[in-house]
Amino acid sequence: MTPQDAQAILTENFADWVLALEPQVIDCSPEQVLIRMPLSPKLSRVGGIVSGQALAALADTSMVIAASAHAGGFKPFATTDLHTQFLRPGTGSAILCTAQVVRAGRALVFARADMTEADSGKPVATATATFFAPA
Repeated sequence: MTPQDAQAILTENFADWVLALEPQVIDCSPEQVLIRMPLSPKLSRVGGIVSGQALAALADTSMVIAASAHAGGFKPFATTDLHTQFLRPGTGSAILCTAQVVRAGRALVFARADMTEADSGKPVATATATFFAPA
């Protein structure tokens, strides 16, 4: 799956509020995906840092795209568990999220995501998720 294919999956299948985060697929392979979320005042909370809700949505979205790339195409994966750890305040121009499938079974897919500041490369958050994979 190319980055353009993955971007089309985002555009055609994700909710408008997720698309409002302006996620951009930078790289995509069956092993991992890289998605960039530009930062703007609309994503900031008190103190000018990116909100945790935006980071959690970026992680979940990136892991679904990683699961789709791993599966060879879009599936309507359902998040059954999402755990996010916020490591430090996120600032700068964008957040980069690298996501990968840890294990894919017949019914469940386990994934992880790491988010860093685009400008500094410093880690901002990490997440793990379990997805139900429809047949």
